[in-house]
Amino acid sequence: MSAQAERKTENLPQWKKEEVDELAELIESYESVGIVGITGIPSKQLQDMRRDLYGTAELRVSRNTLQVHALEDAGLDELVSHIEGQVGLVGTNENPFSLYKELEASKTPAPINEGEVAPNDIVIPEGDTGVDPGPFVGELQSIGANARIEDGSIQVMEDSTVLEAGEEVSADLSNVLNELGIEPKEVGLDLRAVIADGVLFDPEDLDIDVEAYESDVATAAARARNLSINASYPTAATAPTLISKATGEAKSLGLHAAIEDEDLMPDLVSKADAQLRALAAQIDDEEALPEELQGVEAPAAEPAADAETDDESADEDTDAEADAADDEDDDDDDDAGGGEGLGAMFG
Repeated sequence: MSAQAERKTENLPQWKKEEVDELAELIESYESVGIVGITGIPSKQLQDMRRDLYGTAELRVSRNTLQVHALEDAGLDELVSHIEGQVGLVGTNENPFSLYKELEASKTPAPINEGEVAPNDIVIPEGDTGVDPGPFVGELQSIGANARIEDGSIQVMEDSTVLEAGEEVSADLSNVLNELGIEPKEVGLDLRAVIADGVLFDPEDLDIDVEAYESDVATAAARARNLSINASYPTAATAPTLISKATGEAKSLGLHAAIEDEDLMPDLVSKADAQLRALAAQIDDEEALPEELQGVEAPAAEPAADAETDDESADEDTDAEADAADDEDDDDDDDAGGGEGLGAMFG
């Protein structure tokens, strides 16, 4: 607490000091502290909201001047500018994004009264109002709704914007909306700002699409993994894939170069057998062939493996190369029939 703030607190009456102390205790007890607007919330509904927050956050309503004293004493001067009108302090150990999401979800529709400012465009929807023919049709028309009597009731012929956001609600409009049961505003705790770990968050910072954000992070992670693999940059996450990719490429090279390695011999034998069968099938004079190769048909052609890679996905990029190598091995195995023909020919 600064010396100036301490002097201000010392000049307060005892009951105000005690109130400031209680507010200070709330501020010190939680990792995140914010300011919430409570304008227009009935006392009973405010109590219900406070109860619903129990276990997640704590709400404390006090005089604005005392809240200012408590915030200044705690060094949270950045929140002071948000204390205007009817407000309260909220403390929580949840992260600010969770707090904002919970407060927004707790808001409920409510009627709007004369003199209030419309928070958004007010629209009277198309359809049957359920009101019998009478003077009410004139009231609807007077506020700008396209309404007329049809099929024995008052109908709104199209969606009608009767007030734009930021404009003041008239008595006539308020009466019409109440008659139709339209509740164009939401009532709830309006988070104005919150400080967590010394960082100030405004509602605009907290109003994010969590699913879209998670999708963006997942996409970024996949692209980073793809870049790491294509650049042969080993990390804990990509090393197994790089090793598998290198193993497949080494095996493919060994088969094409006919390197007589112990691990490659079964595949080389199968490949040679398939080539021999293909050659035998090209000879018209079967008598010129050993008995074991007479009547041999050419191996059926296998469809070419689709080795096209996807630059957007690291998994598809590396799997395509591995699949290409495996398909080549499978072609050799299938064509050779397990290598029995070559083995039989040479005993």
